[in-house]
Amino acid sequence: MEPEILPPQPEAPYVEKDAASAPAPETVAPSLGERIFYWMNWTFNGSQGLRSGWSALIFVLLFSLFAYIVGITLFSLHLIGKQTEFTASSAFFEKLMNFLPLLGAAAIMALIERRRSLLEYNLTGPRCIPHFFSGLLAGFVALSALVGAMAWGGWLHFGPHALSGAAIFRFAGLWAVVFLMVGCVEEGLFRCYLLSTLTRGINFWWAFGTVGTLSVLVFIMPKSNGPNGVYAAALVGLLPCLWLHLKKAESAGFWQATWVTSFIFGSIHVSNPGESWIGIFAAAMIGAVFCVSVRVTGSAWWAIGFHASWDWAETYFYGTADSGMVARGHYLNTSPAGNPLWSGGTDGPEGSVLVLGVILLMLAALLAIYGRKKPAASFVVEAG
Repeated sequence: MEPEILPPQPEAPYVEKDAASAPAPETVAPSLGERIFYWMNWTFNGSQGLRSGWSALIFVLLFSLFAYIVGITLFSLHLIGKQTEFTASSAFFEKLMNFLPLLGAAAIMALIERRRSLLEYNLTGPRCIPHFFSGLLAGFVALSALVGAMAWGGWLHFGPHALSGAAIFRFAGLWAVVFLMVGCVEEGLFRCYLLSTLTRGINFWWAFGTVGTLSVLVFIMPKSNGPNGVYAAALVGLLPCLWLHLKKAESAGFWQATWVTSFIFGSIHVSNPGESWIGIFAAAMIGAVFCVSVRVTGSAWWAIGFHASWDWAETYFYGTADSGMVARGHYLNTSPAGNPLWSGGTDGPEGSVLVLGVILLMLAALLAIYGRKKPAASFVVEAG
């Protein structure tokens, strides 16, 4: 074997003796002010600007403040009051009290986060209009399937029509406006702003801490209906989110945000009269399916349409209780019968155990129709 020939080595540069012996310049330690500035900047800002946790907190505070202002204004104008009846007019102004603050808070956050428009919060994507109308159809079909199954089993009885003539169309239109606003408000809060914002920055431990803290708050609430549904929703999401966290899956942030927003969505229903634990759990699970719809369709429009149509069919068309409340001005008359586990009791169809089967079928149909190998919606996770 021939000896290895080494390449020529570069000559060391000539250094004067005095320069070589000179001491190295001292490193200047950052001042206290510089350290505070760096810490504050790291605490509040990530790779995409304001960190998602602070964004969500500011949004909630703004929404609460604006809702208080709008509520006081509407109350002073006698447009809302201490009414116990669930009517189209009272429901409209109550939802307006949430719709206007939602727009205001989201608009301010869009400026802070340098968004081009409010549509960037999960409202852009392919085929938004067809997705909205397919959601409308799916919501009515799903609720009709649930009501049909309850009637077939003898757990729901139909009575004579409650409306006739022009009143049918008048109340149909009024309730359509109300529940379109309901869909926009609740999906705008949970599947648009919060899901979009939390996805880019939440991790398992923040999600676990949020769900755990809210579970404790529900537990100590003096009046809460169906709190066991809240705890069930918390447990359902725990192991999958922990597994994704340990696996360091790229999609972990989205599913952890899904867990948190769906849990909160179920929790806000515990103050409704007549709620049961199945109804609360079903609300959280429907919220999770709506999050899936955002991922596979690319926007929240399917969820908005489904939500509006489901509530319209439940409240107006079939005249059943909706989260424990029965409305005035509904088309059909229905009444629950038998075991509340199957009939839903005072909660309505959402309190029947049959709703869980409908939710699973709804999820399967959603994935079969819109599911893709790659999610339609792209979510960017902020770096620390």
